[in-house]
Amino acid sequence: MSDCIFCRIVKGEIPAAKVYEDEQMLAFKDIRPIAPVHVLVIPKRHIESLATVGEEDAALLGHLFASIGKIAAEQGATDGFRTIINSGRVGGQEVYHLHAHIIGGGAPLPAMIKY
Repeated sequence: MSDCIFCRIVKGEIPAAKVYEDEQMLAFKDIRPIAPVHVLVIPKRHIESLATVGEEDAALLGHLFASIGKIAAEQGATDGFRTIINSGRVGGQEVYHLHAHIIGGGAPLPAMIKY
């Protein structure tokens, strides 16, 4: 997708503070961090959201999730972290390219959601 900001980061058209990269995925620092460690982890292949994942994406997502703990620890979240994936408008997704937030590296995080 030529207008997807994350696809453009993958292509090198937009700079990012990369912390991990391999042939299938990319991890980079969030430009508006909410904690000492705030990294986005994305598949290089465009997938709109978790709601659109299919069976053909299983191996890719397995690889992505298997890498998150290592990335979190390397970035300093050694005493725990939170992983968040927002899906769709109601779920708070702002960029429609599947991505996981790794958040941690500081004081204990607040409760998830209060209604």
